[in-house]
Amino acid sequence: MEPTIINDPSTTFISIFAIIIAVFILTRLIAFLMNKMKRYKKDMTAIYLVRDIICYLIYFIALVAILQFFGINLAGTLLSLGIVGIALSFAAKDIISNLFSGILLILGKSVKVGDTMEINGMKGYVEKISLRSTIITDDYGVKNHVPNSTLTNNEYLQYKLPEMYRVDIMAGLPLNIDVVNFREYIITRMESYPEISDNPKPNVYGREISFKQSKVKVSFWVKDFNDKDKYKIIITNEIRKYVNGIGEKDE
Repeated sequence: MEPTIINDPSTTFISIFAIIIAVFILTRLIAFLMNKMKRYKKDMTAIYLVRDIICYLIYFIALVAILQFFGINLAGTLLSLGIVGIALSFAAKDIISNLFSGILLILGKSVKVGDTMEINGMKGYVEKISLRSTIITDDYGVKNHVPNSTLTNNEYLQYKLPEMYRVDIMAGLPLNIDVVNFREYIITRMESYPEISDNPKPNVYGREISFKQSKVKVSFWVKDFNDKDKYKIIITNEIRKYVNGIGEKDE
């Protein structure tokens, strides 16, 4: 059957525009529905796979439909490419490798969303696994897009949950603050939080002293890697409150 060619440019433009709008609405609707499922699913890995497959299928169908308006039969064109198609497949081998690696990772559940892992010296938690790459967010909040083939072809460390994480906070204390009293206070405050580990115990270390301040390092371990940023802020605020409180007494 020969593809139908629409000669009226305005009709063609309207039809193509309608297809693009339909694709936009469908993909956004799928993303919205998948996000709603986060409330009920702890493991979103398989859901992300289904979402990507559906979206890629929609894109492909839309491309085939648009090409039909210009008299191009995509299936027949791909078959007629011959040697050119083979050459293109070699050029796209990395893309294909990442796609198959992504499917293996997701179906095999060797890596899951929310896992803490380390690869090539980079450590973070798995935020998302797509068909082509895996997003690993490190301690600084930087999102690293790691090709899936890198995960399947290289060794990596995968930490058991919950995975403890050490937090070090450098603080400068005014000279009017007794470091020993500060140490006792801040350790007591850290031990009051059940999410902060008591083995190893939190501690405070002296670093240096100058004419302006005493520098100390407040060190503790959180029981869950994903709570590290939360407790950096909490303990930093505890230090601030102590310093401000002593300053107000001196006044």
